[in-house]
Amino acid sequence: MVRAEELTKDLGGGALLVIRHGQTDWNKAKKMQGSSDIPLNDRGREQAHETGKKLVEEGFEFDVLVSSPLSRAYETAQVIGSYFGLEVDRTYPGLEERSYGEAEGLDIPAEQRAHPEKFYSGVEPERDVFTRGVRTLRQIVRDYPGKRVIAVSHGSLIRRTLSAARGAEVPSPIENAIPHDMPLDGLFAWDVDNEPMLKV
Repeated sequence: MVRAEELTKDLGGGALLVIRHGQTDWNKAKKMQGSSDIPLNDRGREQAHETGKKLVEEGFEFDVLVSSPLSRAYETAQVIGSYFGLEVDRTYPGLEERSYGEAEGLDIPAEQRAHPEKFYSGVEPERDVFTRGVRTLRQIVRDYPGKRVIAVSHGSLIRRTLSAARGAEVPSPIENAIPHDMPLDGLFAWDVDNEPMLKV
């Protein structure tokens, strides 16, 4: 696992840590959430607390907390931020989850999950998802130069943004309440369960 001091090495103190929201009842039921505003369940709140505690134990420090405006991300951000004395400074619509149109609320077959736009209307195109994801992360960096930022977002957006930056598919799923470290001079992913750091 990357050490806290490595996060900001040669970066002038700036870094961006992107975290997926905690679990919801729709996550548990394997329903497509997308842009539907589904709140955290009790397990999701526990996951957010576990992540906040783990980051503190590892010696991380942060200056700014931002979030998707969807409540499951916003509440996750609030919980994690409480471990650093931070409140959500701003919400970014560009951090919202991919819209799945008519598929939202459904437990759809695996083959349809891979390409839902082929089976359901109103699904946001993949290119639009990673384009706004990359654009939003760059905007956050510009808005908070030299700051250590936590941004709480959503699994599909994080995975597609990482995949676009890497030029290869990032394995699915992106787990709930797991951080993805994005130093400002490159793009990295890691989690709090001691998985190897992935440079992309």
